[in-house]
Amino acid sequence: MLTRRTAILLPAATAAAAAMPGAAHAGSPAILPESYDEPLGIGFEGWPYPAPTHFLPLHMAGQPLRMAYMDVAPAGAPNGQTAVLLHGKNFDGSYWSGVIAWLTQAGFRVVVPDQIGFNKSSKPDLAYSFEALAANTILLLDTLALRRVDLIGHSTGGMLAVRLAAAYPERVERLVLEDPIGLVDYREFVPPQPTEVLEEAERRQTVKTYRAFVAHYFTTLPAAQFEPFVEWRMRVALSGEYERFIRATALTYQMIYQEPVRDLYRTLQPPVLLFAGESDRSAPLAQYATPEQRARMPDIPTAAKAAAAEVPRCRLITLPGVGHVPHLEAADDFRQALLGFLSA
Repeated sequence: MLTRRTAILLPAATAAAAAMPGAAHAGSPAILPESYDEPLGIGFEGWPYPAPTHFLPLHMAGQPLRMAYMDVAPAGAPNGQTAVLLHGKNFDGSYWSGVIAWLTQAGFRVVVPDQIGFNKSSKPDLAYSFEALAANTILLLDTLALRRVDLIGHSTGGMLAVRLAAAYPERVERLVLEDPIGLVDYREFVPPQPTEVLEEAERRQTVKTYRAFVAHYFTTLPAAQFEPFVEWRMRVALSGEYERFIRATALTYQMIYQEPVRDLYRTLQPPVLLFAGESDRSAPLAQYATPEQRARMPDIPTAAKAAAAEVPRCRLITLPGVGHVPHLEAADDFRQALLGFLSA
């Protein structure tokens, strides 16, 4: 055994330094590089995380795999609660540094898995599903002897959190969704794309184009502070296993497209705290929609209002001037709302 229905409008706040992406990556460059020359393995070997990384062995589609996770003990007096943080698609575990610090100082044990196909975990070539990722996460909780947890999901992690909470309601005490994608069914607005098309789009990424892609997530965060997301992506492109990485990237996009969770919101049993950055225009695969289709797709803050109205117990917090990652761009407001909700 391993151990280890209300709407509120808040003002945006400047992100605290501890919550910056890659807090472990001291000295983000003031002048952003035009290229990266040092390869990074597709398992992010050597990429610093805010806590030690452990691995859970498991099998999917007959393949032996390893699921990476952090398990961080309370820094303050333990409160007997555990929070599980589920990452977004294009974000590594270091961007949870600030949230981990807030929660552990408040007495929480914090578990942070990297889902299969992402970050430090294995990246197999298989048909990814939220059902399987949820089952893997439950297996991790079982291995750590955790019966009920507070679940916090950001972006794609929010989509997974909804699927997990709907399938395993007895395991989730409270649910926090931070700018989740999946608030709409993307099949209604975006035509399906072959996996090979999605792979080729990944191959074409350059430092310049990927930096612009990451920048669209943020409205106020300085470019130097989100550069770690660009760095690891472009260094992985130099890896000898890069093709396996882009295959997993494309297949997880297919999972997002093919497995909508919007209808599950009305079934959610735990209390829900839903964050929405008012300036968040994130929409996976929207580049494949026609201008007319894209114009019809509700943005995240609009879709969040509709979804919150269907959740039996939901508090919606809209953050003006904030993009896709409130815990980085509005750290103070996010922290206060999060800790207030989890301690209620």
